[in-house]
Amino acid sequence: MIQVKLLYFIMSSCVFFACTSDKKGGISEKAQKNLDAMHGISKAIETGDMSKLGDYLAEDVIDYAAEGGPAKGFENVKTELIKFTQYADNMKTEVIKELADDDYVMCWMRFTGTMKIDQMGMKKGDTYNTTALEVSKFNANSKAIEHWTFVEPAEMAKMMMATTSEPAELLIKIPSEPAKDSLKK
Repeated sequence: MIQVKLLYFIMSSCVFFACTSDKKGGISEKAQKNLDAMHGISKAIETGDMSKLGDYLAEDVIDYAAEGGPAKGFENVKTELIKFTQYADNMKTEVIKELADDDYVMCWMRFTGTMKIDQMGMKKGDTYNTTALEVSKFNANSKAIEHWTFVEPAEMAKMMMATTSEPAELLIKIPSEPAKDSLKK
């Protein structure tokens, strides 16, 4: 009889906890705010409407993924984002997978669109379909303070080739054999 009561208690507890669990998958309120901010930034890039960008970016934000090197400060980052939106039409962003906590949001994203100008290794009229990992760090007010983009190596090489006249062998050095030091044990 005790075993039946114990089994009933365990089953009831499981049902109770399952029915009262956080519908957000257990992420904190702060993590959800960070995620919402990341979505807001993506929407601004997709639509070209930067009017709410101040809701998502801190004044001292640094974008390490800016085209000419790190963009520092809200106005500089906003200028870079506006410039980026002028490169393509029909820009779409799709989240493939996202992870968030109280400090960071990481989104594996797909970007698609049609180029309006020759840029980033593509010609005007070319369509693109690429993925990247977007990582942002957030402050206590759920505003982005740092941002990085990690692009697939093949896409990065394509962009690098478009911005230089150097042969690929000089840009990407791949040793023909392992370094001798790596073979020692």
